[in-house]
Amino acid sequence: MAGSARRKLLLMGRSGSGKSSMRSIIFSNYSAFDTRRLGATIDVEHSHLRFLGNMTLNLWDCGGQDAYMDNYFSTQRDNIFRMVEALIFVFDVESKELRKDIETFVLCLRNLYEFSPAAKIFALVHKMDLVVVEKRQDVYRALMKSLEDTSAMFSFKVQGFATTIWDESLYKAWSSIVCTLIPNVTVFQRHLQTFADISEADEVILFEKTTFLVISHVTNVSSPGFRSDSTRFEKISNIIKQYKQSCSKLRAQFQSLSLRGSDCTAYLDTMTANTMIMVIMSNKTDSRGSTDLLGNSDTNADGDDSFAGEAENNIILANIKIARKMFEKIEMMNPDER
Repeated sequence: MAGSARRKLLLMGRSGSGKSSMRSIIFSNYSAFDTRRLGATIDVEHSHLRFLGNMTLNLWDCGGQDAYMDNYFSTQRDNIFRMVEALIFVFDVESKELRKDIETFVLCLRNLYEFSPAAKIFALVHKMDLVVVEKRQDVYRALMKSLEDTSAMFSFKVQGFATTIWDESLYKAWSSIVCTLIPNVTVFQRHLQTFADISEADEVILFEKTTFLVISHVTNVSSPGFRSDSTRFEKISNIIKQYKQSCSKLRAQFQSLSLRGSDCTAYLDTMTANTMIMVIMSNKTDSRGSTDLLGNSDTNADGDDSFAGEAENNIILANIKIARKMFEKIEMMNPDER
């Protein structure tokens, strides 16, 4: 079994930029409306978040008031910037002191270059909902161009995201960030592809169970049920997480879900103790059927749609059950076991 892997993440940015709000939405099950009652972060708030089998996200939410910032770059800089896996710097798109924000970003890069030169750098251009739709791309690109040029001076490559707490963009950004920290994400991808091929699924998505961030997904683009919406996974994350919150308020435990529409069926079930899997299947219009991981088929010679639907449901759930041990093993892998 692998030892516990800690990933230190710095969440930084000016006070009021939205750092704590996004942290609370992603990791503490707050709704966007709930964040209105959050106060300013005092100094550094530490969150230790178990993510998958052996990985712990050690999130440092650094208060953005000037007094705290001064300390980060002077008396606390060794403590703050050493052994950092990733910096997530949040820019308030409506900041009146953008130049100062960029100067603070530069100070972060300078200290990371000294103490954690291998750190990954992410910039979240936040509160994009406050920008006129027609100008959002231009505003985002202009800021990112400046940040890319600045990061290159310290041999860092910055990855940017345009975000707001009011849509799925926040889930898309954090899913992408967290996936860069998972050492065996390619192994998840490979086995998820095998699962999708055997099940003849249109799409299969693996979510982290608590945050509902997307860990991996595979898509059959030739499928008649394929959807080209590039934010569909994050929309699902948002919807399911809100549904789970509703269940909690009713003191009900959310375990699994199955939805059958006119052209496709979605199955959501537990894969491991830390993950959930969603399988999307096109509703069949002929006698062809799915195959389970043991080679059994749901083909019905009489063409009974209700029989085929029930059989497909049983096979998908059986496939998930069979695959469960393999995905549990992947979670516990050492990086050198890949």
